[in-house]
Parts: sequence; C-alpha cells; structure tokens
Amino acid sequence: MNPDELASLATEAFRPELAEIDTLPTAEIARLMNAGDQSVPAAVADQLPRIAAAIDAIAERMARGGRLVYAGAGTAGRLGVLDASECPPTFNTASGQVVGLIAGGPIAMVEAVEGAEDSAALAEADLAALGIGPDDTVVGVSASGRTPYAIGAVEHARARGALTVGLSCNPGSALAAAAEHGIEVVTGPELITGSTRLKAGTAQKLVLNMVSTITMIRLGKTYGNLMVDVRASNEKLRARSHRIVALATGAPDAEIEAALDATDGEVKQAILTLLAGVDADTAAGLLTKSGGHLRAALDG
Repeated sequence: MNPDELASLATEAFRPELAEIDTLPTAEIARLMNAGDQSVPAAVADQLPRIAAAIDAIAERMARGGRLVYAGAGTAGRLGVLDASECPPTFNTASGQVVGLIAGGPIAMVEAVEGAEDSAALAEADLAALGIGPDDTVVGVSASGRTPYAIGAVEHARARGALTVGLSCNPGSALAAAAEHGIEVVTGPELITGSTRLKAGTAQKLVLNMVSTITMIRLGKTYGNLMVDVRASNEKLRARSHRIVALATGAPDAEIEAALDATDGEVKQAILTLLAGVDADTAAGLLTKSGGHLRAALDG
C-alpha cells in the first residue's frame, strides 16, 4: 500500500487538533480518548442489519456441522484468535469448530512477523490446511479493509463455496467487496494517527463478540441468557455451573449437586433432569433429539 493510498483511509486520517496531545495533562488525554471511544458503539449500530444477516447465515451453516474461521493480521488477527479461544470454555464448542488464524502463525500473537500480512498466498495455504468447504464460514478481519492476508482468505474461501464475511473499519473497502457479507464499521481517525488497535480494534471486538455469542444462541448453546453449555474446567466454572442450574431450576443445592454428578457436569442435562423429572440418560436422548436445544427438549 503506497503512502497516498494509506492517507486516503479514514482510519489513517491525521487529527491536527491533537498535534500537541503529548503536552496535555494525563487526565485530559484520558478524557479525549474516552470521548472518542464513545463513538464506537454508534458506528457498530449503523451496521447491525448487516451483522444480523451474517450471523443468521453463519448459524445456518454451523448447524449443518460447519466451522467458523476468523482470519486477520496483527491486531485483527489477535482479536479473531481471542474470540475463537473463548468459545470452548464458554459454549463447549468442539475442538476446531471455531478457529482463529493470524498471519504468521501463533508466534504472531506476541511478535511481529515481517511481511505476513502482505501475503494472500499465506492465507490460502492456512485455509487449505483446514480443508475449507461449503458448510464453513470464513470471516476476514482488517481495520483498513486492504490487508492482503484477510482478502486472500475470503477469496480462497468463497471460491470453495464457503460463506464469507468481510469486517473492516473503512467505507468502500476491498475486503467487504470480496465477501458475500460486507460489514464496514467506520470508526474514523484514531487518537494516535493510524493506531488501529484503538477505536477500530474496539469495534472489531464488539462485532466479533456479537458474531460468536449470537451464533451460539441460535445454535442452542444458551437457555435464555444462561450459559448452559459452559465447560466446567476449573473451580470458578464449576461454581458457575452450579449457579446456572440453580437459576434455571430453583432446585436446592443438594439436588443440583446430585444432578451435576449424575450428568458428569453437563449443565443442560442436569437442568433437564430436574425440570423434566427424567434420568441422565433420558435427558441426553432428549437433547440429542432436539439438536442440543434445551428449550426445545423441555417443550418436547
């Protein structure tokens, strides 16, 4: 990307009124930064119809066994990896069901990998290794909307029949144009010129939160606003599992512990045994029949 093209991007614009920000008191810099951050949710709100349409399409594919794959470079890539890594403990997703790819591989999470973001071929190789197909979704993430790695990922996936989403923070981006679902959250110039880990990064995090969370709601990973597919992998999550069953059923502590023991800690099954008055095996069968949707299992 040449300097003139870079300068034309909204995320790279220079704010002359902040040219002497380094001379201001810390409290004033914090106030300016906070004031700018308040524009981010409004920018996301402008794209809600596009975000919702993308989520419905993603959920439809994942319900058929497809995977959700994020692909980006730098901050955008790290945010995708972060979102993907939080899905197993929060929603008990299977290994490889939600994947985060970052240009340059895992080392790029903590170190810059020179030239990785400029390589569409690297993205194609990363996706080829996953065997991307028609039931999968690839979300390219790039603040500029011009990153070759993100665009290459979307183009490779689309050519193989996968659903594609392009998330950028500039209008008229090449990434959004390359994807079936283009989402452009225009956050404007940053406090520090070109530092898109700031407002643009915050916007990307908000959208990725929506994509994964609402997709999982659509897939039956929640019961109301309770994380009934939580994986109890530590003491905090075991306590949370108990509390979720309590909130869903109102049962006494002893009955909750007995239900969790009988279902090997599976929260959905435990709730079903208590609310439907069935044993663990019957609860498991009802959930299988309902495709994992607790509410549907209870209605049935």
